[in-house]
Amino acid sequence: MKLSIVIPVYFNELNLPPLYEDIKKKIISVIDYDYEIVMVNDGSLDNSYAVMKQLAEKDSHVKIISLSRNFGSHAAILCGLSKCTGDCAVIKAADLQEPTEIILEMVEKWKKGNNVVLAVRKGREEKKSQTFFSNLYYFMVRKTAFPKMPKSGFDIFLVDRKVINVLENLDEKNSAITGQILWSGFKTTEIYYTRLAREIGKSRWTLKKKIRLVTDTLFSFSTIPIKAVTTVGFLAFVGSLIWAIFCIAAKLTGLILVSGWTTLFCFNLFSFGVIMLTLGILGEYLWRTFDATRNRPPYIIEDENKLEK
Repeated sequence: MKLSIVIPVYFNELNLPPLYEDIKKKIISVIDYDYEIVMVNDGSLDNSYAVMKQLAEKDSHVKIISLSRNFGSHAAILCGLSKCTGDCAVIKAADLQEPTEIILEMVEKWKKGNNVVLAVRKGREEKKSQTFFSNLYYFMVRKTAFPKMPKSGFDIFLVDRKVINVLENLDEKNSAITGQILWSGFKTTEIYYTRLAREIGKSRWTLKKKIRLVTDTLFSFSTIPIKAVTTVGFLAFVGSLIWAIFCIAAKLTGLILVSGWTTLFCFNLFSFGVIMLTLGILGEYLWRTFDATRNRPPYIIEDENKLEK
């Protein structure tokens, strides 16, 4: 068998040497099967790719790929999976916050017949605010899209060749690869680990990227947004109808002598808000449909070294 370790890299020049040594010590030195390490530079503007080249020169099992710009972790992971040649592939973060030895446990779970192995966080050595918002996101995902999403979520996972082929054929843009894995429905199991605090470098997981992940998950895998629009529109219609009947009855009975400007203004303002909300959500769906019809690739490879199969 052959194991592929896929590592998306974004501003991780200081993490890469200790990461490679950690993999070498805890994985390469103990396994008795073939392996490869596929590193994908996701448009880093630091010296990450230069360090990747040094590692590739030192170890012929290291394959490096550089994308032309930052396409996001989803695209970088998909690129790594499409280029790997292993019977199964493990996604490994470059920030050293996950114990490397869990890869061995994931491979053993795969050998028992599981197509997907999720590394689920049972604890986090991070700020409480970061943990809170992460758990809130995964709670939302469970309630709106994937009931089987682990409560604390997952970023690290193993997939076998069947799942890799499915992910390549999906070819979805503005999506979340974790959602695609759960959606595919293959036989899945879990292992648990404690996420460590980051010791080297600064996280590039910004608020903007977090919001993007939330919108991609909702609009790609959930009908909640469009159902929310329908519900708001229905409630606005019913409320307007009731208010109209009340106003007509009051006018006919002489309770209203002068038409109320304030009431009309508030009603128009509310109606305008509902319309704009509806157009905004429908616009999200329309833009994603348009983006998919352009058939642009999810990533563009600028440079790579060749690794023999």
